[in-house]
Amino acid sequence: MKLLKISFVVVGSVGLIFLGACSGSNQAANSENKSASTTQITSKTENTAKNNHSENDGHSHNQNNAQSHSEDGKGEHSHGGQIIESGQYHLELIAEPKDDGNHLDFYIKKGDKHDTVSNAKVTAQIQLPDGSQKSLSLTYEAKEQHYHAVVSQKTAGEYKAAILSDINGEKVNGRFTFKR
Repeated sequence: MKLLKISFVVVGSVGLIFLGACSGSNQAANSENKSASTTQITSKTENTAKNNHSENDGHSHNQNNAQSHSEDGKGEHSHGGQIIESGQYHLELIAEPKDDGNHLDFYIKKGDKHDTVSNAKVTAQIQLPDGSQKSLSLTYEAKEQHYHAVVSQKTAGEYKAAILSDINGEKVNGRFTFKR
């Protein structure tokens, strides 16, 4: 019995060390309260390729290293951004520097089938590289099936974004970072 307990402690410790070493700059924290489920993940990704998002909207979005959570592993639900799974919701942020600022595209999908959520009230609270704060409302674009906003600042550096979503009274939040 003692050998089993010691083995469990050793395996658990090695597992924690492995997770800490492999996580690099990724941090995850989950917390729940009565009215909201919030998942916070800060992930830094590097641009790997360009992907034209739509020929008609003039946006071209960076393909980022992001894990897809589709059942077949083909990435059919990913748009190339940073992904957070929060309960039954799939949140994805694509931030792309443009001449007029940083374009933010935010996708909210629900359930295993990743149904589009089009009736959410979405706000982004952005911390700029100089430490100042900016709050933006994201508007839904039906044609592209995502929420959109432009951060007009062109300052180089790391931006931290807390995306706050209210879906019929249910709070679904995610934390992201992006660089310009």
